[in-house]
Amino acid sequence: MPSYELITFPDEPALAAAAAADWLALLREPSAPRTTAISGGRIAKSFFAAVAALARKTGARMDSVHFFWADERCVPPDDPESNFLPAQENLLRPLGIAAEKIHRLKGEWPPAAAVAEANDEIRRVAACDGAGNPVLDLIFLGMGEDGHVASLMPNAAPEVSQCREPYVHVANSPKPPANRLSLTYPVLAAARNVWVLAAGAGKLEAMRNSLRLNGKTPLARVLQSRPHTRIYTDLNGIAGQESK
Repeated sequence: MPSYELITFPDEPALAAAAAADWLALLREPSAPRTTAISGGRIAKSFFAAVAALARKTGARMDSVHFFWADERCVPPDDPESNFLPAQENLLRPLGIAAEKIHRLKGEWPPAAAVAEANDEIRRVAACDGAGNPVLDLIFLGMGEDGHVASLMPNAAPEVSQCREPYVHVANSPKPPANRLSLTYPVLAAARNVWVLAAGAGKLEAMRNSLRLNGKTPLARVLQSRPHTRIYTDLNGIAGQESK
């Protein structure tokens, strides 16, 4: 039976502030996460800004963290659709993160080349488990209104949903842009920590479906594959309905 911790907030700023504080607190522990994958999505900008502001206020250091991405659109890094751009503008540049700690996905490259480079890079930095999956210390995920996480969509093609490599090219995504790069389910299952940040109206039903024992959404699949996942959300009306 999957185990998850559901933490609710009155609004998105409160969610972003709490997740930021928890991340920086985790970095102060002896087993601090050194390999982290971040995501884009609706809450990314406010979350990254909250992390940077709190780090500057408290003097917290993030220079030991290696930054990866859960997914990326196949666009240049300065494109408004890029998941790299809000992280660069609101987190990495304000905190002066060194270039060698930033392992962005090359969305501007041909997808096959970008996936090959990303798979080599994540395996170079992160230790692998017995099945050959890179084990990241912490992965941040969002959730879409259809329950998708990273760029793992409902009803994805078998070459995506069954991929055993760390990263995969997602072609013909139902959400534009059609071409994306994404972490795969085995890496999400193998991570030491996965924190889901789910904010915004329109996602309540997807969250309810994801928390059901027989849930079928991509987020449900992630929850069912892991011993524990933490969920931060500003969606009301969830608690007590997970098993229905």
